Amino acid sequence: MHYLLMYDFVDDYVQRRAEFRDAHLTQAWNAQKNGDLMIAGAYTDPVDGAILVFKGDSPAAAEEFAKNDIYVKNGLVKKWRVRGWTTVVGDQATTPVHPATAKAT
Repeated sequence: MHYLLMYDFVDDYVQRRAEFRDAHLTQAWNAQKNGDLMIAGAYTDPVDGAILVFKGDSPAAAEEFAKNDIYVKNGLVKKWRVRGWTTVVGDQATTPVHPATAKAT
């Protein structure tokens, strides 16, 4: 199952992130190396939030990431939430669904 960790940033996030960014990115890359985090990044125009995509049997890895994230701990994230995401198309889909007329590969 995939899980979306969604962040809503404070208005001055871009101005405040510099001192915390290396620690945040280290945590993210470590989660990716461990196989928990698939891909992540901030929204653009405006930079007011981010999505981090996790894969696992439960939302625990995504929730723990947020609870320990330096951005969250230092108030750069005003709200975060985790949602299950049923992925059905693509090589990384956890629940592939093909059209009835197509042959599964």
